[in-house]
Amino acid sequence: MRLASVALLLAGLASAGLGDPGSADCTPPGAGVPGSLCIQHDQEAGTISIFRYGEAQAILTQVAQEDARPYIHPIVAPDGRGVLTEYRPAHHRHQTGLYWGLKLVNGRDYFMACCIEGRSQSDYYRRVSAGVLVGTGEQVKWQTVYDLLDENGNTTLTETQTWAMREVHGRYVLDLAWVGEAKTDITFGKFFVGGLFLRMPWHEQSVGEVVNAAGQRNNEAEAQRAIWTDVGIRVEGRNDPAHIAFFDHPKNAGFPISWRVDGELGVGPSLQIMGDWKLARGEAKTFRYRLLAYTGNLDHIELSRAWTEYATSN
Repeated sequence: MRLASVALLLAGLASAGLGDPGSADCTPPGAGVPGSLCIQHDQEAGTISIFRYGEAQAILTQVAQEDARPYIHPIVAPDGRGVLTEYRPAHHRHQTGLYWGLKLVNGRDYFMACCIEGRSQSDYYRRVSAGVLVGTGEQVKWQTVYDLLDENGNTTLTETQTWAMREVHGRYVLDLAWVGEAKTDITFGKFFVGGLFLRMPWHEQSVGEVVNAAGQRNNEAEAQRAIWTDVGIRVEGRNDPAHIAFFDHPKNAGFPISWRVDGELGVGPSLQIMGDWKLARGEAKTFRYRLLAYTGNLDHIELSRAWTEYATSN
């Protein structure tokens, strides 16, 4: 069954009053298996929240509202000390934690112009469905499906994001499969950003660094190709850095991908940096990435080992 069909089935169950089949009550004391995860889906608020069983605070929240770009915020550090994402910072008001935003989709901007604070996003995004695929266990999964709209309100692209999350040795492992299905012929224009993007908390006094698999750092890593890129920042509530590392998958177009690294340590892989790319009407493209959220010092050898495990197991 296609991913979008699964999501539509979940939405249909919910609208029929049957609820979200994967959502559960995560917080009763002693509930669940120690170390396992649990999802609560608040359909009215448009949130999908991941908990450790028996804990009252969500460790990650997917925001999937009806007429706005979906995003993930907050992501709480695995040890509970500090938040790893930032929502609409003063220096980039269109950025919303961890999200997928495209530039120049037949000339239309779904990265910045769509999502500036105070501007309605309903002319750009329309939710098709959002639901839980696996609501409890060592690994949980959820999915969002959105139509990207052109200037006349017609669907240009349907994007499906399927996320999986688990916790291993004190690190979050997040796997994303993004599928874009063209509803018309599309050219994605060359630009310096476009695709998956992360905004961690940053201010002028921040202590932080971006490092890629080639050892390039900060501005040196801008627009460079690499199999993985790591961003680490000293966030509020911590004396050591908190990190999120991105792994590119060998089956992705453009592998190894180029990376956007901005002056405030915003990071994301982007095929659009490398040049125009196209989808014909009815054609679909899949991108897969893994993210590791962890704390402490970066271990270059360990990240390369973890990337190899990811690249050879999918």
